[in-house]
Amino acid sequence: MWLLMAVLSSIFAGLTAILAKCGIKHTDSDVATAVRTVMVLIFSWIMVFVVGSAGTISQIEPKSFLFLILSGLATGMSWICYFKALSMADINKVVPIDKSSTILTVLLAIVIFQETNHLAVKLVGVALIGIGVFLMIEKKDTSSTEQKKGWYIYAVLSAVFAALTSILAKVGISGVESNLGTAIRTCVVLVMAWIIVFARGKQTQVKSIDRRELLFINLSGLATGASWLCYYYAIQNGVVSVVVPIDKLSIVVTIAFSYIFFGEKLKKRSAAGLGLMVAGTLLMAILA
Repeated sequence: MWLLMAVLSSIFAGLTAILAKCGIKHTDSDVATAVRTVMVLIFSWIMVFVVGSAGTISQIEPKSFLFLILSGLATGMSWICYFKALSMADINKVVPIDKSSTILTVLLAIVIFQETNHLAVKLVGVALIGIGVFLMIEKKDTSSTEQKKGWYIYAVLSAVFAALTSILAKVGISGVESNLGTAIRTCVVLVMAWIIVFARGKQTQVKSIDRRELLFINLSGLATGASWLCYYYAIQNGVVSVVVPIDKLSIVVTIAFSYIFFGEKLKKRSAAGLGLMVAGTLLMAILA
């Protein structure tokens, strides 16, 4: 079941990037992040009440609460950086760098959680993913405007915070029903996202969001909520160093849809990189 959930998480995560890209063509990325988090929060708590785990919130240990909060903060930072990068560059440029968080996550899981089964194969898989990411990172476009040159930094920061999110969540969700853990983390992300919006004086832009973009922002929030619920069930019940690579296969879904909807084609070098990333991911996934 946890393997199935990891696959579903990957599909929903792949749709998230496409829907979000459609929603931030003219909408500020910070504002879009804050708005879509509201939808994720609603979706998350609906699932909590559906499974009947709301009554167990008082039983959560302080340590678990702390790590869920820290995981939420890391998620918030990852989202803010990720959607900022998406607003500045093509999906095919941003997503591969963001997905490189797999490398750091797997290495941390091996060290912290002692997930050393089939260690040699895991390290080979990580190496393939690393080479694939390198091949997919396109050379700088000298014609880019100064405003858009910073996307790379945001994409890298997104990957680092995403890796920390998985590790912190694995500790925090121990002994906590996965839907409830997801809902608690989302509360943290929501508060963080709106603090940033108000701190930067962007709250007035909420009313002026285009209706079509607002629809896509909310749909991306629903996709994220579904992805999270599947993902945190998987890491709670499965092996982190296997779940995370499967989840990152969402890059295939994202790139396929980016070609269909945005006409973003892969160069031969990037296609080879994607193939290596998929190969490395599948190599680790079959260990389950």
